[in-house]
Amino acid sequence: MNIFGIFVDQAIVNFIILVIKCVVWIFVLLTTFAYIQLVERWVIAKIQVRIGPNRTGPRGLLQPLADAIKALFKEELIPTNADKLVFVVAPIISVSCALLAFAVIPVAPPLTIFGVTIPMQIADVNVALLYLLAVGSVSVYGTVLAGWSSNNKYSLLGSLRAAAQLISYEVTLGLALVGVLMLTSTLSLNGIVAFQKSNLWLIFPQILGFVLYIIAAIAETNRLPFDLPEAETELIAGYYTEYSSIKFAFFFMAEYINIITVCSIAVTLFFGGFLSPLPFIPDGIWWFALKVFILIFGFMWIRGTFPRLRYDQLMNFTWKVMLPLALVNILITAGIIIFWQPGVVQAMTR
Repeated sequence: MNIFGIFVDQAIVNFIILVIKCVVWIFVLLTTFAYIQLVERWVIAKIQVRIGPNRTGPRGLLQPLADAIKALFKEELIPTNADKLVFVVAPIISVSCALLAFAVIPVAPPLTIFGVTIPMQIADVNVALLYLLAVGSVSVYGTVLAGWSSNNKYSLLGSLRAAAQLISYEVTLGLALVGVLMLTSTLSLNGIVAFQKSNLWLIFPQILGFVLYIIAAIAETNRLPFDLPEAETELIAGYYTEYSSIKFAFFFMAEYINIITVCSIAVTLFFGGFLSPLPFIPDGIWWFALKVFILIFGFMWIRGTFPRLRYDQLMNFTWKVMLPLALVNILITAGIIIFWQPGVVQAMTR
């Protein structure tokens, strides 16, 4: 029984719950972003045998707060010949797309409080995977507009590199997920998690798809060794060269939130999402968070280990290596369905 329904309309209750979830989700994402970049600085410091942040607060734990205050109070500069409106809007587009992408990811089983069942995601969309690919594609507009509106040739080159890189790796990323769709027959993230609850985690039949997805995700988030749009040694910081203060922080924020999002998608699609790997420990958000952090740690490790690729190597790798492998993965998945799920093939051919 819903005790709230005695006093207020159900639609109002749902709206209040949605607003609360949005506020909590944004707060959690921003807090996680702040401390993920701190952990990354510690990890890379260990890899490179140097000292990371350790001065601000106990063991450096207040460093994100100090960085946020510094960004807020720095002088904001807009180039004289820049398109001022687009210059201001571009970082907002980047961070908005980063936040919107997380809205459809289920982080835990539904929670019931006082008779009200609360899904642990902002929106349960039946084409959630398609929505994620669409939002990820739109995010490049922020990067391209930032480089173009700055009226700086180096910034423009960085934004053009970003557009070419995203278009190239988006193809592989989408094809890497086709195997998941073939096995589960759904675009719903909840449906994919439910499939893995009653079957194997998809990392086992889709190990090649997972590797291709992770590589493409690293490229899409402009992380080493694929950070060509912002290669400081070549482009004096790339598309955000002319940005300062909070606008620069927005691009920084968008990058790290995108990392959290792509790792959350990988966990949901290949590692069972919030499902427990142990029968004696229940499913829950703690499993989701642990799996996501392990993947994020992998991103940090790769950044501290591998050198940057040349641009021709970047493009050759995706079109000549990753794209053919993505097609091979689709063929392998088709073989798995034919030999191990004949009932699905019969249903599709009726």
